[in-house]
Amino acid sequence: MVKPIRLDEQLCFSIYKAQKQFNHFYTKALAPYQLTYPQYITLLALYEHGTMSVKEVGRSLDLDSGTLTPLMKRLEKDDWIVRARSKEDERRVDVSLTQKALSMRDEIFAHVGSCMELLDLDPMTYSMIKDQVTTVDEHLENIPDQALVEMSAEA
Repeated sequence: MVKPIRLDEQLCFSIYKAQKQFNHFYTKALAPYQLTYPQYITLLALYEHGTMSVKEVGRSLDLDSGTLTPLMKRLEKDDWIVRARSKEDERRVDVSLTQKALSMRDEIFAHVGSCMELLDLDPMTYSMIKDQVTTVDEHLENIPDQALVEMSAEA
């Protein structure tokens, strides 16, 4: 008989709880800008890369078009981004930052950065945790769906 893993020993539960805390954290940190976390990371991608196609934004954030389209509509309505058909390829929609987004960049970075200081993690610990979570993500991504199906069939 397989001994069940206790809830407080589950890595997935620890990550789940931390993710809930981050959701709460970013909800509060981004409230002054009326941004959600997915909107914030969309802006981060555009701050980092400049104008991108919708497809490129989705790929960089690992978001599908069903999630990305309404998110971008809200960002556009609130004057953070502009979407326009590409002049080179009419099938492609390019996304760029507005003047509002560009002018608010440093303020948002400073505000969220000062909130991150509340975590009270030294840079080495922060980097180590981030790298370990990235490793877990990569390992999970490399598990073929078929392996999970086969495990379920054996149970």
